[in-house]
Amino acid sequence: MRTPTRPVVLLVTCSLLPDGEEWYGTAHLPNAFAARDIDARWVQWDDPTVDWSAGLVAVRSTWDYEERREEFLEWARTVPWMLNSAEIFTWNTDKSYLPELAAAGVPVVPTVIVRDRSELPAAIREFGSAVVKPTVGAGGRGVRLFDVIDGAPVDLEGSGVGAGPWVVQPLVEAVRTEGETSVYVLDGQVASQVQKLPAAGEIRVHPEYGGSTVAAEVTEEAADLALRAVAAATSLLGERFDYARVDQMRLPDGTLAVSELEVTEPGLYLELVPHNADAFADLVVSRLSQPRSRA
Repeated sequence: MRTPTRPVVLLVTCSLLPDGEEWYGTAHLPNAFAARDIDARWVQWDDPTVDWSAGLVAVRSTWDYEERREEFLEWARTVPWMLNSAEIFTWNTDKSYLPELAAAGVPVVPTVIVRDRSELPAAIREFGSAVVKPTVGAGGRGVRLFDVIDGAPVDLEGSGVGAGPWVVQPLVEAVRTEGETSVYVLDGQVASQVQKLPAAGEIRVHPEYGGSTVAAEVTEEAADLALRAVAAATSLLGERFDYARVDQMRLPDGTLAVSELEVTEPGLYLELVPHNADAFADLVVSRLSQPRSRA
């Protein structure tokens, strides 16, 4: 009698992180899948030897996509069975989606997309204290802060602003005090919340720049905004969003607004919120029980 084979989930990472997002020595995701009798394997998205038809594909830590976006998206289009989709990744890996969310009625940090470098100074002056970053970027790389007083000239030379297009936003001062709130929505349900703060003198909350993150109780306000953002994105694309992390900041008028909607490869902060692994594994169990479609 043949022994039934266990279902397989391919957890996708990059060559910089062969063991995925759990580089700090734990194995929350593999353990969660093992407890559900699922074979989970870390694989690199650009490894030509991987059989992508072997199981359900879950993009987790492909944190090199920003420099190889077209190649990454071309790979995603070849995957037969994957959480979220190549179409979702195409939309989400370019921050030009932010004005689309705003137009759909979601509170979003005010965002201007600039495609011509000559138009950058005017966009920066519009906000006074402005944050400039590439539309395709991750990990806080390429973020620059400008503080323009009384409409003074904006000198881009030596500023470190790289190639465009660019996102230009006002500096949200609350990031220095309240920080950035991140809410996880997995399989349409709010799973958890974390709070991220930058180091003194910084605005980037990423650990590479001294930022710190703590687990937080889920608040009704942040959860409601997260669900609204995912619902709006679902309506815009006509696609089911299997997982999302909704990053949020408090605007000067007190409104909580979306700063980014991470639906490609959001870190799950498993060292702080280990139960995210169970929620993610339950999502996979649900998808494995369904036909291979995105209906």
